[in-house]
Amino acid sequence: MSVSQQSIIAAMKKWVAQFIVKYNICPFAKAELQSDTIRYIVLDEQRIDPLLDAIETECQYLDQHPDVATTLVMVTGRFADFDCYLDLVDLTQQSVIDPKYQGVYQLASFHPQYVFADADEDDPANFTNRAPYPTLHFIREESITKALSSFGSPEKIYQRNIDFARRKGAKKMAQWLAETYQD
Repeated sequence: MSVSQQSIIAAMKKWVAQFIVKYNICPFAKAELQSDTIRYIVLDEQRIDPLLDAIETECQYLDQHPDVATTLVMVTGRFADFDCYLDLVDLTQQSVIDPKYQGVYQLASFHPQYVFADADEDDPANFTNRAPYPTLHFIREESITKALSSFGSPEKIYQRNIDFARRKGAKKMAQWLAETYQD
């Protein structure tokens, strides 16, 4: 693993611990963090077909390793461009998840410039899906179903996170994201 990949993974681990878990953005992440069942990988491939093959290989890895609860796949290079990244998310959904893994893995997405389709660019709510690096998050559907069944009002998580981000404001949210890059 290159130094660059190691620093990307370190930043993402810090983001998960010091933002996602600390502020309870995902109420299920703490248990996975404590159990060390989150896998982090970096894919540097810039060509779409080999990248999609690598993403499918990661799903196969999850198939073979039931002890891994979830994988964060960080993509580099041209995927720093949010529109290019969104194209990758769509292609991943269409060519990997839907035909082969629908109902098995759910895909969530995070990006440093994430903007919800119906939101203003400066809306603090966008920070609920902003991460230090463009990231495809593969989550086991079975785990989500189990976790949601024991969580009161799971439909309120999304709105709770938006309300939290807006209360804190874009400046504070940006500061927290920036701190992820610092040692």
